[in-house]
Amino acid sequence: MHIKLDARVIGQAEMLRQLHGMTGQEAARAYAKALNDVGFEVRRAMQGEMRDVFDRPTDYILRSPRVKMATAARLSVTIEPAYMGGKGVDPQKILNAQSWGGRRSDKRSEVALRRAGILPTGLQTAIPTSPYPGSDDGRGNLKGSFLVQIISYFQAFGEQGYRANMTDKRKRAIHKGSKRSTGRRYFVSYGAQRGGARMTAKGEPDQRTQHLAPGIWAASGTGGVDVRPVILFVKQGNYQPRLDMDKVAKRADAESYLARRIHFRIREAAGV
Repeated sequence: MHIKLDARVIGQAEMLRQLHGMTGQEAARAYAKALNDVGFEVRRAMQGEMRDVFDRPTDYILRSPRVKMATAARLSVTIEPAYMGGKGVDPQKILNAQSWGGRRSDKRSEVALRRAGILPTGLQTAIPTSPYPGSDDGRGNLKGSFLVQIISYFQAFGEQGYRANMTDKRKRAIHKGSKRSTGRRYFVSYGAQRGGARMTAKGEPDQRTQHLAPGIWAASGTGGVDVRPVILFVKQGNYQPRLDMDKVAKRADAESYLARRIHFRIREAAGV
């Protein structure tokens, strides 16, 4: 989103500049401050709109809108989601899809699972309605550390991350469990796809899993009788438009707020 001085505000600002005997450069600095005031107000409005229209947005998404501040030489302020690098999906891709609608891009975990031949083409991952214990972050998403364990368990890290793939010793420890966590084995089920049943440790078809929905499951308890979904494989998601930037601008009352801040910043610069 860009905010620039319109003709009405320019006229008002020029009149104030002349009234207070300011130079053009002094006025430009005041205008830039006023634009930046509005930029941060719009950012707050955008965050408020995201809280209203999104289902439990993460702090990562809420913090993503950044203000590219105006200067005396460039009287324009920009508010847009910015990717700061590191882990996670570029928030611009997420928010663009939420603004315009369209197919959800694959997450990094999905790319890894698909590359390893675990996640079928055309499907993406979803958290079960009743999340597996210790797997969710309370916002409808899987914890990053839990996802790393799953990807590592299935040896799904690529060549650059091969050292992160789980050793047999570590797998045995997960199977055995500890005082803090129940022993469990993860396995993949494809339901009616790929013949349905998984293979047992002995390399035999396990008919007990043939009815399970496609996804990654965990078996725990004596003889693996407690079977629960961990990650489900579902059809590729599509976003419906939710984030309306015109509504965000109205929520911030950007135009009238800019006029007020110009008046304040010019008076401030003039020492009035």
